[in-house]
Amino acid sequence: MQTLVSACPIEDVMRVLSGRWPTLLLYYLKDGTKRFSDLRRDNATVSHRILAHELRKLEQAGLVMRTAFPGYPLRVEYDLTPAGVQLVPLIENLADWWEAGAPARREMSRAAP
Repeated sequence: MQTLVSACPIEDVMRVLSGRWPTLLLYYLKDGTKRFSDLRRDNATVSHRILAHELRKLEQAGLVMRTAFPGYPLRVEYDLTPAGVQLVPLIENLADWWEAGAPARREMSRAAP
């Protein structure tokens, strides 16, 4: 991971959660354990490589737990850690905030020249 520029904790959070996929992956894991293929199905536009990279990043941050089962084919499951579970209400609050402001944003976009 990159070196921090400042001592601001938000910088750490943004380094882990920024981008298109990390927050979505946490949201999709809120309902319980999922296999890699389930996460691919939930996020049809993400490539195999990017999904693996983002899951690895979340695992290193202590938000996601990866469990590999021996055998062929290899079966891998992902689940939220307690720290990841703590983020779920925050993500849901962001969604609620966005939805609450949606009518105002639509009105502003109509008024824009």
